[in-house]
Amino acid sequence: MVSYIIRRLLAAIGVVIVISMITFAIFYLIPKLAGATPESMAARYVGKSPNPGQLKAAAESLGFNDPVPVQYWHWLHGLVAGREVNNGTSIDHCPAPCLGYSFRTSQPVLPMIEKRFPVTLSLAVGAAIIWVLMGVTIGVISALKRGSAFDRFAMTLALAGVSLPIFWTGLVSLAFFSYNLGWTPPGASYTPLTENPLKWADALLLPWITLALLFSAQYARLTRAGMLETMGEDYIRTARAKGLPEKTVVLKHGLRSALTPILTIFGLDFGLLIGGAVLTETVFGLPGLGQLAIQSTKNNDLPPVLAVVLITAIFVALCNLVVDLLYAVIDPRVRTR
Repeated sequence: MVSYIIRRLLAAIGVVIVISMITFAIFYLIPKLAGATPESMAARYVGKSPNPGQLKAAAESLGFNDPVPVQYWHWLHGLVAGREVNNGTSIDHCPAPCLGYSFRTSQPVLPMIEKRFPVTLSLAVGAAIIWVLMGVTIGVISALKRGSAFDRFAMTLALAGVSLPIFWTGLVSLAFFSYNLGWTPPGASYTPLTENPLKWADALLLPWITLALLFSAQYARLTRAGMLETMGEDYIRTARAKGLPEKTVVLKHGLRSALTPILTIFGLDFGLLIGGAVLTETVFGLPGLGQLAIQSTKNNDLPPVLAVVLITAIFVALCNLVVDLLYAVIDPRVRTR
């Protein structure tokens, strides 16, 4: 088991490194291949009307004259040991782990990530709890009552939930529940958990439900399909023949086996949400990582975007590692070798 964990951990680290290389190449190699010069790449970091001398000096100080592998190595080295950054007027220290330096805001990227990460984490955890409970519960009931009115209604609602885009449901929810009925706070009203837990939950309740509606519909359909397949297996009939209560047969024997694909997609969905629920955070005005990525993209500020992509890759890899380890717990037929 220990060797399996080590192998999976090394594989996760390798995936993160490859993703960081690809992302770095997209931002810094492809522009060069498209004909961009170091001076044109440095133009975004200087004033509105820079002279050629300023562009040349900025390109040199930013390292754009170095080969892309050298630039990547400097960035990778900064993650471990930190780096010194020349912002044009002074030398700033970017402590490890240095995820980059934003020349738009003249500050390291890590404090920006630390400030916004609790918002994204709160949104992802709350929505994940709701969509797993709703999706799995509805899926199980629909499978046990196959063909009933509840099954048809639940699957129709699930189809609508998957089909409706989050920016539409989010805006409609805000207009109806916040601005019309006044049941929930309006957008951009996030309160940190440490300041007031009740206001924190109240401000995130509508984003949680709106985001969970999209995912719970998918989980309900997958759970229903898995339960329909599992409940027809021989070991289910054997469990019933032994006289086990129906609740034990459904939850202990049927649901555990049906949860394997659910667990797989949960690792992917939750890991991606940790990198920022871009549409949800934008619609509800939540200052999370997704909103940071959007704002940085609009401002042509590449280091924060690169940092958000790296964080997303790390959490997706970690979540999939945890999922692999939980397979043997959820489904006893799965064994790691």
